[in-house]
Amino acid sequence: MSETVITEPSGWVNLPDVSEKLGLSISKVNQMVKDGDLLAVRRDGVRLVPAELVANATVLKHLPGVLNLLRDAGYNDEEALRWLYASDPSVGGNAAIALGGDLAREIKRRAQALGF
Repeated sequence: MSETVITEPSGWVNLPDVSEKLGLSISKVNQMVKDGDLLAVRRDGVRLVPAELVANATVLKHLPGVLNLLRDAGYNDEEALRWLYASDPSVGGNAAIALGGDLAREIKRRAQALGF
């Protein structure tokens, strides 16, 4: 059985920078994280968002749905991060990258299948 390789995000964005990038108040960004519409994990005590998830000044369209499905399957934020960044050549690198392209619905389907 082969070991799953976890890739890292191309970069990290702190919540104040996410707020600026999205043109939202910091309290709205915090609420998005709390509601599960945006993934933020702690690194060195600071909550950070993977850069790929806030591309082009918006949150990826299917991200909230995928995060919801992962939470329904029992994943916490760190586990969701690992799932999104697990190496998967069949979707162009990993689920996080695929969410920004034509395979977003496939990623959502795969996340949904985790609940069964």
